[in-house]
Amino acid sequence: MPRSPVQIDASVGSTVRYVIETLSARIISREYGVEERLPAERQLAQDLGVARNTVREALDQLEEHGMIRRRAGSGSFVTYDPAGAGDSASPVAAETGPLQLQVMRGILEPEMVRLAVISMPPRDIEALGETLSKMEAVQSDASAFVRLEEDFHRQIAAGTGNPLLVACYSLVIEARRQAFRAAMYRRHLTPSRIAAYQRGYNALFNAIASRDIEAASEFMKLTLIEDQKLLMQSD
Repeated sequence: MPRSPVQIDASVGSTVRYVIETLSARIISREYGVEERLPAERQLAQDLGVARNTVREALDQLEEHGMIRRRAGSGSFVTYDPAGAGDSASPVAAETGPLQLQVMRGILEPEMVRLAVISMPPRDIEALGETLSKMEAVQSDASAFVRLEEDFHRQIAAGTGNPLLVACYSLVIEARRQAFRAAMYRRHLTPSRIAAYQRGYNALFNAIASRDIEAASEFMKLTLIEDQKLLMQSD
């Protein structure tokens, strides 16, 4: 997967960073194709659960880095072509194996969730609930579910208020997109397993919303165990 050309400045807030990373990921994955118009700022703000000025700031960054261009009176259009931007992920993500990824997730995810339970503002929790609702509407589309799952985790990372953690977890997500995990999902992410994940993420959301650190951390540990089992079955 081509690496995003957006190098986000450290001064950018975590919520703006979340929007930048979410939109750039969608562009790189071709959810938004070259020359395609992005949804209106108002729609993006609603979909991502952020303020409209946050979306505008993120779009400024994307335009500055050549991923989109604005047309007065028409909107924002994708200019970044993944096909012409190289054919590999970031070197670290490309060189990370399945077990190495699991080790890193085991270090980051329980602590990430713990910090989000403590720090996540109510508005961000509401936005997380909206993403969960979209996840629960997926019945059999594995790709759509994985994309929403990534958004869900990005929102949790952003909810920690720690930009360094957000950056580290973005690299984890990039590593998770490597071929071994894509193949694993094609094989194992059946409608019944999607339903099981939906129940689990519902429990995680409820733990975050109720500020239950123990329940949220326990969920992440159990999820890691289940993913480990899938990896073992894929060997």
